[in-house]
Amino acid sequence: MINIIVEPELLLGGTFGLVMLILYGLRFAKPEIANDGDVFITTLGLIYSSIIIVHGWRLDPVLFFSQFLLNSITFYFLWLSIRQRDTIRRLKS
Repeated sequence: MINIIVEPELLLGGTFGLVMLILYGLRFAKPEIANDGDVFITTLGLIYSSIIIVHGWRLDPVLFFSQFLLNSITFYFLWLSIRQRDTIRRLKS
């Protein structure tokens, strides 16, 4: 049975899925910044977000907070990586 309830877990999984789709769209918007490993990371991120959306109702508050922190750290390092790629691209040209 699939049980999708409108709770914070839906927002968490949806946000993570949206960020992963934006990362995948980076391949088409700025191909010089995109990396070949982004497709793999995007696929894993979409699988993760779908699991959180479908089974998020099972998360107790402490586990939800840990998933929130994990997503925050992931977003930070993703943003940092993209900025570094852009800086390296500018220095090479």
